[in-house]
Amino acid sequence: MSDSIANLTDQVVKFRDARNWAQFHNPKDCAISLQLEATEVLEHFQWRNGEALTEYLITHQSDVADELADVLYWVLLMSHDLGIDIGQAFERKLVKNGEKYPVEKSKGSAVKYTEL
Repeated sequence: MSDSIANLTDQVVKFRDARNWAQFHNPKDCAISLQLEATEVLEHFQWRNGEALTEYLITHQSDVADELADVLYWVLLMSHDLGIDIGQAFERKLVKNGEKYPVEKSKGSAVKYTEL
């Protein structure tokens, strides 16, 4: 795990433990919380397109950042509680995605790997 990820994870766990919230943080409820926070990110994009979306994202960058931070909180907490080195998991997944989406086949294309 990279030092920065480890540091962020440590902060998240300390925050949670100082409040004695671990008793509420079973994997199912943490996964639900992760999804709810991801949905709050989506709310910023709903009904906005083109220039209106671009302007909104500029003027609400801090709000979107807060929601992304909430998503990261749950990712870090869940990976910690499940004993997953999220840095290593990310790197492994990036390699897998590189195999699914080789540059020579996928560059500039938005199709799924099964269609390449």
